Amino acid sequence: MKTSKTPFPADIMPMLATLADKPFDDDGWLYEVKWDGYRALAYINKGNVEIRSRNNKSFNEKFYPVYQALKKWKANVVADGEIVVVNEKGLPDFGALQNWRSEADGNLAFYLFDLLWLDGQDVMEQPLTVRRQLLRSVVPVEDDVIKLSENFEATGSEFFALADKMGLEGIMAKRATGIYTPGSRTKDWLKIKTEKHQEAIIAGFTRNENSTKLFSALSLGLYEGEELVFIGPVGTGFTHQQQKELLQKMRPLETATCPFKIVPDYNKPSRFRPNPPKATVTWLKPSLVCEISYRELTKDKALRHPSFRGLRADKNAKEVTWEMGIKSQDANMQNEGEQQHGTTTSKFNTASKIKRAPSTKNKEPKVLSGKSGAEILQENKIIVASKEHERKTLLNPKDESQVRNINGHDIKFNNLSKVYWPNDKVTKRDMFNYYYQVAPYILPYVKDKPQTLYRFPNGITGEPFYQKDVKGKVPAWVRTFPYTDSEGVEKEFLVVDSEADILYIASLGCIEINPWNSRIQTPDNPDWCIIDLDPDKNTFNQVIEAANVTRQIFETIGVPSYPKTSGSTGLHIYVPFGAKYSYEDCKEFGRTIAKLVHQQLPSFTSIQRKISDRGGKMYIDFLQNRPKATVAGPYSLRPKPGATVSMPLFWEEVKKGLKMKDFTIRNAVSRVKEVGDIFKPVMSKGIDLAKALKKVTKEFGNLP
Repeated sequence: MKTSKTPFPADIMPMLATLADKPFDDDGWLYEVKWDGYRALAYINKGNVEIRSRNNKSFNEKFYPVYQALKKWKANVVADGEIVVVNEKGLPDFGALQNWRSEADGNLAFYLFDLLWLDGQDVMEQPLTVRRQLLRSVVPVEDDVIKLSENFEATGSEFFALADKMGLEGIMAKRATGIYTPGSRTKDWLKIKTEKHQEAIIAGFTRNENSTKLFSALSLGLYEGEELVFIGPVGTGFTHQQQKELLQKMRPLETATCPFKIVPDYNKPSRFRPNPPKATVTWLKPSLVCEISYRELTKDKALRHPSFRGLRADKNAKEVTWEMGIKSQDANMQNEGEQQHGTTTSKFNTASKIKRAPSTKNKEPKVLSGKSGAEILQENKIIVASKEHERKTLLNPKDESQVRNINGHDIKFNNLSKVYWPNDKVTKRDMFNYYYQVAPYILPYVKDKPQTLYRFPNGITGEPFYQKDVKGKVPAWVRTFPYTDSEGVEKEFLVVDSEADILYIASLGCIEINPWNSRIQTPDNPDWCIIDLDPDKNTFNQVIEAANVTRQIFETIGVPSYPKTSGSTGLHIYVPFGAKYSYEDCKEFGRTIAKLVHQQLPSFTSIQRKISDRGGKMYIDFLQNRPKATVAGPYSLRPKPGATVSMPLFWEEVKKGLKMKDFTIRNAVSRVKEVGDIFKPVMSKGIDLAKALKKVTKEFGNLP
């Protein structure tokens, strides 16, 4: 018997759970983790993806990694689940989710727990066990973002004890034979919490006199019928950053009218605070919804020891009421008109009539007695620990202006959609995200080094300018290094201390990072010596030939060398000096190597400083080894077509066929993750210069 097709659903209201007072051990129930996140339905059909919140708002842009992961899913489904941020233990962190702006804020996971539509068939009237089998068959295996929320075959008491031990918000109990009833708060799904939570509307905020806080407490309310009633203040659970962000959201909602019918006495003393500080109040239009935890609810419905947990972007203020639970034993009682489970006629009588066969590879895990909660959860992969945080995006793809906290410092990033590489359609946002991802790799080569800022406020086709002096022009947390210009004026270079400085430099429009060769601790002693192969009318194959001749010379005298692309037209070859020698020593060693290379390749190389004296030949530049001279650092972007990167190379890669555009903003991060930082030896203790120069004389004789 064939099953009839049903149209792809445009909008389904999620099924809701009823709060129960305690766990129970009745037969016929399945248990799963109560995820502490945002409820979401995923609609996927013929490559089109839509993620909708419980109140039907789009999550496509807000949680873009989930959207991008679902775009890769080869299925036509409507699935129900919860979006969470998971920490290193795999536990959901609601505070991190509430503050999530980009992948820099934590790893998102979308835990799917139900299937509503599959390949043209409505499966909502199938029993939960069937829907679970079908869901298991289509959820991607080993996906970093999309995950199956596992069920337990266990007693409710046993699983609740595990959840409590693991610090979870609670558990879900679901009737195995239950169908999916959209928009209904049903007793087929019960939520049993390990701690008390309540959604509330932020109706105002107070500030105590002489307080250093941005605000002292939020005034909370919820609806009883049509009336907004005051349920108390909450003054704990905020970080300073959260207070700043909350104020930004609350300011546009300020109103002179109290939204409560009865104005609360926010200066009222209590037995806990007989002499409270005087406070002023700012009322708000009742729009923002938050979630709080509390110890207990008094007889007059006052919250004891409430603590702020975060905003609820997925909830509508008009829906916020007291969440009053039922007794667990009532879950098995059928009210008049309720479905009798096991006798309801379904659209499909058996799961076998669903086209996609259920997977039998993984059966529902069981709780085994005698093991710890951690062992059971890990063995059954109920909780999947977040991988070591992999840097992806710093800035989300939507907001044009964002403030991010890097190493404890707030940095503002503006005009994020401005195109910096027009032909390549690469934006400022792309540039900042790149530097965020590679900052740990760049930092060793720029830390403690003064910088020459090369600023491109309008991208590579705009007019750039150099800036050395930053005196009085940078935030107080940015370190500087003094110098005196040619006219005797005291000025200051910017010095990189941390990744925050790298991102701050980028925020100034500096496409490339240009460090000194020495650190401020040893300003007269460079960390490396550079041979800069700078072509004029040469082919890049000639640059490659010159680089390999340079390598042969270094190998002959027993000196290690490390190449990288300049990201422009040439190649840079570094030799570790370990800050043991002066700039003069470094420059003269570089001059010696340049002469040797030129001797072997006189037809297309030059060591003449004046461009007019080179005759269009490649310049073997050793004068980059002078004080204050700079070249683009390792992994630095370049203001060149293609958004190229100055990329460290294996010597084996320096051969015919190598191109500058082999390494760009689009592939550099994946390369570095694959091969690691192969430039590390450049920062080693350095060569024995005297020994190397003796070897030069021995192998090549006295140079003119």
